[in-house]
Amino acid sequence: MIFRSEHICIELRTGSRKISNFCWAFILFLGSLGFLLVGTSSYLGRNLIPFFPSEQIIFLSQGIVMSFYGIAGLFISSYLWCTIYWNVGSGYDRFDRKEGIVCIFRWGFPGKNRRIFLRFLIKDIQSIRIEVIKDGIYDRGVLYMDIRGQGAIPLTRTDENLIPQQIIDKAAELSRFLRVPIEIF
Repeated sequence: MIFRSEHICIELRTGSRKISNFCWAFILFLGSLGFLLVGTSSYLGRNLIPFFPSEQIIFLSQGIVMSFYGIAGLFISSYLWCTIYWNVGSGYDRFDRKEGIVCIFRWGFPGKNRRIFLRFLIKDIQSIRIEVIKDGIYDRGVLYMDIRGQGAIPLTRTDENLIPQQIIDKAAELSRFLRVPIEIF
């Protein structure tokens, strides 16, 4: 979502709270819970899952492995749920031509450096850079901002599925607003 006036442009960034992350976290939780229940059923010798007979699974080889996969899946699922809860990666990009300042803010993982805040002058921006990545049969682009003395700062996520024309349009719009050149790599 972009808010724009004559001198200020603010672009909101979505973080981990995407529908795909919710789906993957839920599917991973259910699958790993199933693996753990099957492994526990084979250890106890009782059917904890009514439609799956535990007599067919031997605990010393298959049950241990299924329990391990279940526990590992629960850890990964809890990691995904935590990133969704903390909304890691969300924030905003604020471009202010009147004050000549660019502010980039993102939420990170909890701790000392949870708030990621970058601020620099518009006159230090050398260019808006487009990097086209060939990924199988599809091309995708990533948008960067080259800052003098600090290198390239990504403005789009690598998992954003924007076609090259959308990246070019976004780069052209931003370079017009900031009055800096575009570079394509």
